Formats: sequence, C-alpha cells, structure tokens
Amino acid sequence: MEEPGFSGLLIVVAVGFGAPFLLGLLPRLRLPSVVFEIVAGIIIGPSVLGWVEVDETISVLALMGLAILLFLAGLEIDFGRLRGRLLGLALVGWGLSFAIALLVSLLLKAGGLVETPLLVAIILCATSLGVIIPVLKDVGELTSKFGQLMLAAASIADFGAVILLSFFFSGEGGPGSTAVLLAVFVGLLAVTFLVVRGAERSRKVGDDLLRLQDSSAQIRVRAAMLLMVAFVALAEALGLEVILGAFAAGALLALLDQDRRMTHANFRTKLEAIGFGLFIPVFFVASGVRFDLSALLDKPSNLAMVPIFLVALLAVRGTPAITYRGFVGRRRATIAGVLQATSLPFIVAATAIGQELGLMGSAEASALVAAGLLSVLIFPITGLNMLRRTMQEEGATPPEQARPEAAPQMAM
Repeated sequence: MEEPGFSGLLIVVAVGFGAPFLLGLLPRLRLPSVVFEIVAGIIIGPSVLGWVEVDETISVLALMGLAILLFLAGLEIDFGRLRGRLLGLALVGWGLSFAIALLVSLLLKAGGLVETPLLVAIILCATSLGVIIPVLKDVGELTSKFGQLMLAAASIADFGAVILLSFFFSGEGGPGSTAVLLAVFVGLLAVTFLVVRGAERSRKVGDDLLRLQDSSAQIRVRAAMLLMVAFVALAEALGLEVILGAFAAGALLALLDQDRRMTHANFRTKLEAIGFGLFIPVFFVASGVRFDLSALLDKPSNLAMVPIFLVALLAVRGTPAITYRGFVGRRRATIAGVLQATSLPFIVAATAIGQELGLMGSAEASALVAAGLLSVLIFPITGLNMLRRTMQEEGATPPEQARPEAAPQMAM
C-alpha cells in the first residue's frame, strides 16, 4: 500500500465526479454511475494505466463509503410494508432462493469454479435494493402492490445476506459462538431503540433537535453518524462483520425515523449527500482500482466464469419469483425475477471479505464482481422495458413517457 497522500485521492474523487456528470450529459444512456465508477477505477488502477494504488487515505475513505452504503441500504427498509402476505411471500421467495443458491454453488464447486460454496451461495442470494427503487420510481410503481412486493423481497434479500455472512464467516468460535454474539448485538439494538424512543417523548429534547438541526451543529446528521459508527465499532468488537453493524444501524434509524415531529424533511437527503457526495463514490472507484483484471484474463476459464456467475444470479434470484404469480400475476412475477437478480454492492463487499479470509481466489472474486457489473447493466434495463410494455398493455402510462424530457439516472 502506498504512503498516504492526496494525489491518488484527487484522481479517485475526479472519477467519482466525472461518472455521473458524463451520464447527465447523455440522458438517453440509462445506466447506473456505479458501473462507470468501477470500470474507471479498473482503468486508472494497476491493472491498466497504473495511475492510482489504494493508499491509506483512499482505504479509510473507502471503508467509510462501504459503511455508509450499507447504512443507507438499511435506512431504505420500510418496516411498515414488511407484514402480512407481503412478508410471507418475501420470506418464502428468499428461502427458496437460498436453497437454489446452495445447490448452484455445490455444482460450481464440483466443476472447480469456486472454493467456498456456502460463501458463494450467500453472495448469489442478495439483491441491490438501491437499484430497484429508482426503476420502480421511473414507472410510478413504487407504491403499487407490485412495487411493495419488490421492495419487501429486496429488503429481505439484503438483510438475509448480511445476517448469513456475519453468522457463518465472522467470529473465531464457529456458528455457535457467533449466534451468541449476534444475540448480544440484537439485544443492544433493542436497548438503543428503547432508549431513543424514551428520549423522543421529552419535549425538551425535541425542541433542542429542532433548534440545532439546520444550524452549524447539524445535530440530526451527527446523531445518525454516531449511531452508525457506534454499531460498526460494536460489530467489530464482537468479532462480527462491519457491514452488519452499518446495515443494522440504518435499519434501526428507519424504525426510529417515523415520528413527524422528530423527523426533518431534509434529514435523509443530508445523509445521502454525505454518502453519495464523497465516501460511496470513493468506495466504488477504489473497488475498481483493487479489481484484479490480470487474474480474470489470465486464463480463458477464468473469463468464462463471468457469464456462468451471471446466469447463476438470474437462476438463484429469478426462479423464486414464481411464488409471486398468485399475488401479481405471471408477467409481473417474471419481471420481478429479472429485477431482483440485480446485485453489486453486496458482491463487492462480500468478495473482499472472502479474499481477506482466504476463502476465495482473486480470479473468482473478480469474476463475481464482473458478473455483478453486468447484472446492473442488463437486468434493471430489461426489467424496466418489460414493465413499461406490461403497463401499456394494461392501459397505464409510465410517468417518463408522459414527460419525455424526464430521464432520471439510476443510483446505488
């Protein structure tokens, strides 16, 4: 790792700025900027041009970016929707998805393509909630029955993958001791929830928050960052994965951030500004810089793993959507399967953990990340086009067709 400095960070931040800016100049190119950020990171990194290596400065900011990314993912969970039939369908679908993932991973292991089938199964059964939300917003389906099912399924997939990764690949005493540590972690989450709920009942506390929320104190933002860092540090102290602490802190804040008196209209926008303004782009560009392109291109068999993993993603997350047919119909169930096969941030995080633990080779990790990149390129656009055609046949007009000039960009 290079000595810390700002020259490498300057290039990384410039790429983080340039990716969405260039996409904004090309509104017809409906692609997530994260894809450009990772690809640009590969180009400027040791694999191609060699302009940047991940030094200590970039590493720290990238780690914060990963934490904030998972924190915001947890914040996206709408617990009000996770109930009744929606919750049942989401749980059944994800359970079936994990079973298929285990079978697929064992087959990949038998073919000599993966080293740790359980880790790969967990990676394959995740979904990018941050990509699905903009797709549903594009066509005005976010609050529909179909949209609510998709959000519930993606939330369960994100949460389940993080929990399983922490359960099986954290701690030093095996799953038994990890279960105890997870129970302690959940208990402290519950205590924090009760303490904050109690503080909310104090009018004095509420008035203080209102007075300081838009001052230089930015008290709500500081409180959110304190919550995130506290649970990341707690997870680390317990020997659990850092991503569990960040994700759980975001989910906890989603539960707490429901009282209108306690909630500021721009609170979540401010949190997103911190994350997507600096830290998250650095994480994705740095992931590209770390990407081992030479390992992927070293053998044709390594490169062949990319389409295999892409098909595996579609099989693992797409097949369980058949359970949605009775709720949203056959065509929308097919669309749901395509959309929820989209995954990238969790793949990037989990493959990095796998490499650190010596459970995954560089070529395997690079192939999984490349498959994730392709999933973000292919599946959201395919699902969006399928959904538009379905809505047209049903007599509904997608919002962006009514206003052609509107071309919102997908964001992670």
